Amino acid sequence: MNQNELLTQWLAEERAAHIHGWDFSHIHGRYQVEDDLPWDYAQLVRTFLRPEAHILDIDTGGGEFLLSLGHPYGRTSATEAYPPNAALCRETLSPLGIDFREADGGGPLPFPDASFDLILNRHGKYVPQEIARLLKTGGVFLTEQVGAENDRELAALLLPEVPPLPFPRQYLSIAQGDLEDCGLTILDAQEAYRPIRFRDVGALVWFARVIPWEFPGFSVETCLDGLWQAQKRLERDGVIEGTIHRYLLIGKK
Repeated sequence: MNQNELLTQWLAEERAAHIHGWDFSHIHGRYQVEDDLPWDYAQLVRTFLRPEAHILDIDTGGGEFLLSLGHPYGRTSATEAYPPNAALCRETLSPLGIDFREADGGGPLPFPDASFDLILNRHGKYVPQEIARLLKTGGVFLTEQVGAENDRELAALLLPEVPPLPFPRQYLSIAQGDLEDCGLTILDAQEAYRPIRFRDVGALVWFARVIPWEFPGFSVETCLDGLWQAQKRLERDGVIEGTIHRYLLIGKK
């Protein structure tokens, strides 16, 4: 494929870069995230899930994972702030009787004190003081977070000027201390770094466009030098590789 053909492909991926819920199926088979984290988030959630529990999923996305749990709808609540996902939640969760509220996990949440036995948060924002307020005594907070160093090599490759860490406090030690300061007892704390690999530059273009907080200001036009470097790396190594950063925290009130 010559340079003009590659550029046409990349521009098409840029135009296609929209996301519904948290759906990466557009680049399925064209990228790989190592799934060998030392924990299984879904399995851990089910370990703490009881039919009688009142649960809250903060920053639920489109509610896909929440629905997969099959928890009684009348004892299930969720929040989401991103407008397209919030609209999806109103269409899919609210008619089932799930208490959905459009709210930002990074601020106060519209629920009374001590409302929940289990609070979940996967890759979303949360305020430790709000977690402590909303949990019942004996309640559990379970979160898997994207760490501060996530995708940093890829951002450095594509962007003309390497942006600062978008979330510099996203390290296990800091997050654990914040929860402990709010009175939670930590039951589990783990951190991991794993590879992410792209098999074509077009998939990387799409990825960078749908995650603007990690690739601020990215576009094909402004980042062509980086894209050609990525293409050279692909031709040399067969893949374009970066690193994901994740951590897990489970705390009990």
